[in-house]
Amino acid sequence: QVQVVESGGGLVHPGGSLRLSCAASGNIFSMYAMGWYRQAPGKQRELVASITGGGSTNYADSVKGRFTISRASAKNTVFLQMNSLKPEDTAVYYCKADVLSWNRGDYWGQGTQVTVSS
Repeated sequence: QVQVVESGGGLVHPGGSLRLSCAASGNIFSMYAMGWYRQAPGKQRELVASITGGGSTNYADSVKGRFTISRASAKNTVFLQMNSLKPEDTAVYYCKADVLSWNRGDYWGQGTQVTVSS
C-alpha cells in the first residue's frame, strides 16, 4: 500500500507565492518519478511539473520560469514552489507518484486547492 499526501494550498493574491509539499509513504521499493498535476473547473487534468528519480525535471510551458519542482533528501518528498501566481493558476493540484511497490503503478494524492484571486 502506498499513500500520497499533499499540503500547502490556499488563497493568494495575484503575484504572490505558495509552496506545495507532497510525501509518498508505504511499501515503496523504488521511486521512478513524482509530479504535480492540476485540474481547473471544466478542464482536463494537466501536467504542471515532474521530477524523475535521477533528478531530471519537466515543466508545462505555462509555468516555466515561475514554478520550481524540487526533491527533499528523503526522496519520496517533493515540493512545488509557485511564484508570480496568476488567476489562471487556480485549480486543484494533485501529486502523483510513479513507484515500484509490490507492483509498479501510479499513486495519486487527494488534491489541494490553490486559488489566486484579488
